[in-house]
Amino acid sequence: MADIPRKLIVPKDVTDALRTVKYPGSDEDVVQLEMPQEIRIAGQRISFSLVFQKSNDPNIEALVLACEAAIKKYIGEQVEIEDNIAVKFIHDMERPVLPNVKNIVAIASGKGGVGKSTVAVNTAVALAKSGAKVGLLDADIFGPSIPKMFGVEGERPAGIKIDDREMINPLEKYGVKFLSVGFFVDPDSAIIWRGPMASNALKQLISEGNWGELDYLLIDLPPGTSDIHLTLVQSVPVTGAVIVTTPQDVALADVVRGASMFQSKSVDVPVLGLVENMAWFTPEELPENKYYIFGKEGGKKLADKLGLPLLGQIPIVQSIREGGDEGTPVAASGDTITGQAFADVADKVKHRVHVRNIQMAPTKKVKISRK
Repeated sequence: MADIPRKLIVPKDVTDALRTVKYPGSDEDVVQLEMPQEIRIAGQRISFSLVFQKSNDPNIEALVLACEAAIKKYIGEQVEIEDNIAVKFIHDMERPVLPNVKNIVAIASGKGGVGKSTVAVNTAVALAKSGAKVGLLDADIFGPSIPKMFGVEGERPAGIKIDDREMINPLEKYGVKFLSVGFFVDPDSAIIWRGPMASNALKQLISEGNWGELDYLLIDLPPGTSDIHLTLVQSVPVTGAVIVTTPQDVALADVVRGASMFQSKSVDVPVLGLVENMAWFTPEELPENKYYIFGKEGGKKLADKLGLPLLGQIPIVQSIREGGDEGTPVAASGDTITGQAFADVADKVKHRVHVRNIQMAPTKKVKISRK
């Protein structure tokens, strides 16, 4: 009888098995506590790090043995796991992340459909046109759109080995280096990931991207507030956040929640300002005409109410949609209405980052402690 081929092991198999391992005295499992990191799979050999808060944790040996047993039970006795779990501690994992990136700017929105990714892409391109070294990370794990907006859906970033570390070379276009989870998944399939899987994907794009020296790394976040937002502020020191909205009341209500998350005591990331997208409709053949189809200056009024700068008002012009669909950001051409609008946003972002860095100490990564 022919041998039955063994099932291909994937990281989800490992995390699903480890979800059965509870931290002693806690209702949370080791995956919820983000203890398993650096998961590597080579055939039937599984290895990963188990990260503890303290070096004198009395549960180290018991948890390592429990993780080994769970892997064997739920994946298979044939798996090579013994002696492949490296015990590490928080201070061991504190290797500088993105040491050559001067400023990390989160691009967020309270709700979907407000054009957040459009603003992120065009602001990045406008910053690059101004002479800055710019990167863009598509952290919208569940709806990655950056590959389409840059017209590179069929391409894949290349790997490179640097100092014995496997890194990912970002693609580059219009002077912007960019990475997206969309490069690594089937664009025709829905991405159905649990929170920890999505968080690990974001961490990998941050830590394994070969970003080089950057003046600004813009991070396009998913709409709302989620595990991805928390993972970001726990992984890197975010310089500040830009929040995108439209003039409608329903969008503005969500902005307040988004801003309060960044400004909360536990996160403490400065909000650099608001961008009001779809501020009015302007026919390209009648550039002086403005039609306030979603309401007038809702974003401006909210910025005033919250005491935040208004970084720009972006009109609805057909070329924005066409540019996004065709992979040609409108900011690449500065001589259009929208191109100039995004150039103005880029200038204000640069100014707000400069003022923030003068007035405030660098943001620290958020520390999550276990009681």
